[in-house]
Amino acid sequence: MHDHFRFDRLRRHAAAKATAAMPVITMTVAVLATGCGTVGPPYATGPPRPTVQPPAIGPGRATGAPHATGPPHATGAPSQASAQPRLVEVMRSSATQTARLPMATTYGTTPAAPQDPAPFARETGIVIHPATTRVIYARPGGPAVAVLPTTELGSPTWVPVIQSQRGWDRILLPTRPNRSTGWIYVGGGGVQTAYTPYQIDINLATYRLTILDAGRSLGTWTVADGAPGTPTPAGRTFLLASLVPPHPTYSPLILPLGTHSDTLTTFGGGPGTVALHGWPDPGVFGYAVSHGCVRVPAAALRALSRIPLGSPVMITG
Repeated sequence: MHDHFRFDRLRRHAAAKATAAMPVITMTVAVLATGCGTVGPPYATGPPRPTVQPPAIGPGRATGAPHATGPPHATGAPSQASAQPRLVEVMRSSATQTARLPMATTYGTTPAAPQDPAPFARETGIVIHPATTRVIYARPGGPAVAVLPTTELGSPTWVPVIQSQRGWDRILLPTRPNRSTGWIYVGGGGVQTAYTPYQIDINLATYRLTILDAGRSLGTWTVADGAPGTPTPAGRTFLLASLVPPHPTYSPLILPLGTHSDTLTTFGGGPGTVALHGWPDPGVFGYAVSHGCVRVPAAALRALSRIPLGSPVMITG
């Protein structure tokens, strides 16, 4: 059984990993005003901020990792009392077939990916990072539906696990349609597994955002969310990336989530990604006024900047 790790002791920097992705980052930061309530001028090129990453659980994934909410994570190692489950093998795809698959990014669409079976259930706290680009499947041993890259918007890819069976993890995808999921084969290695005790809860009805650490509140703030015509989508999602505009207009930090506006297919040239970010006018807090993003006070943004990528976000109405 692994220890309950603390992220503030084990932060890592992702700038080196993001160097190869700089052309994409340039475009991304320029258009990711998506759903944020204002188009604003395009952002200039600049490196992403050092991101907070979760620590590895270790080479052998521990069963039943501790977490703040929900039942223990069911991992590949069976209990002594249970029968040895059968390992479902991967349905191999050729290089040509793989090249045709959609990329599982905020710009992507994965129409063949299965939908989240429990979009308002608490997440496990287990998050994974692919060491190399990995194929995502519709089910264990089933057809391939997407490809998961090692970085998302210039940040290292960390996605939450919502279901497991021996050798396989079901993850949330940051693509359209919202609530897309897929299965990644972890039986052959090549995937780093970690645990986050953090949970971001957003209540759209009360305009309240709360950060939890192993179930303990680190603070609650009044925020602004999507206007009636451009509502913030509800359901479970996750902290996808972290962007620092070199010449910020309305926020010094933008935290894209793995979900999109349900009413806007694009905004400001971007893919309609919903994000958490600051706002210079505190008069908006407590109102539904944005294009789908959640505007937060400066103190909340500082707290959110310390939450590791991949951490679960629950949005309820």
